[in-house]
This record gives sequence, structure tokens and C-alpha cells, in this order.
Amino acid sequence: MPKQTALTPVMTADEINDYLNVVYPQLNDQYSDYVAIDVKPGECTVRLNANERHLRPGDTVSGPCLFTLADIGGYACVLSHIGREALAVTTNLNINFMRKATAGPVDGHCRILKLGKTLMVFDIDIVADGATVAHATGTYAIPPRKQIA
Repeated sequence: MPKQTALTPVMTADEINDYLNVVYPQLNDQYSDYVAIDVKPGECTVRLNANERHLRPGDTVSGPCLFTLADIGGYACVLSHIGREALAVTTNLNINFMRKATAGPVDGHCRILKLGKTLMVFDIDIVADGATVAHATGTYAIPPRKQIA
């Protein structure tokens, strides 16, 4: 699928991480589990630094942790392309789990499929140890811009 290269990021990965620490501090608490690591036109990469806190029996990264990574990927993508808008919210997220992910870095490669005035549609390929462990698609609602009188 072609990349959406006509899109221009307005925030860097570091700026997204700083912003998330302010508007969503409970995401990581005192840890750095979920982080944005790269932003490009129409896409971003997020990482789950998975450790024993994220594992279910069988030394497998839990589904809820991978789902959170997918959701944070969408949030990072929308923020990186529309700016600081804390109230952009998930309206849909569908995930397919394909294989086991173990502790260590789990990367989510997120791509904007469509960015409109009120919705952003994205997909995310979640990769661990060089293999896709899950794939998700989702939609974020973008609140209307406030009018300045």
C-alpha cells in the first residue's frame, strides 16, 4: 500500500513522549514502557519495552499490552500530524494476534491510511524478534478546532 507522503508531521517523537507524560501520565507512571521512537510523513513507530510486568503465563507478552501498543501507535500518529490535541480519541480498534511475543522491544509501525478533518484511519504492524506478532486497524476521532472570536 502506498505511503501517505503528502502528510507533514508537526511533532517529533520526543515531543510526543513529553506531551504524553503531561496529558496521560498514568500510561507509563515511573517507567518508560510505551514510547514513540520515530515520526515520518504519514507514519510513526512506537515501542513497548516489554518486561516481566507485561508477560502472562508462558512468557508471552499479554494481549492487552499489545492492544495498548496499537492504540498508543494511533494516538502518536494523530498527535504527530495534527499537533497537541489531547482529546483525540479512539473510535474503533481491531486487532489480530498472529504469534507469540516475548519480553524485549516490541515495535509498532503505524501508518496513516487517511487523515481528514474529523477522523484518522490507520493500521499498525506490531513486530517482535523480526516477525509480525499482531496487526491492527483503527480510527481516531479528531475534535473540532476551537474558533477564535
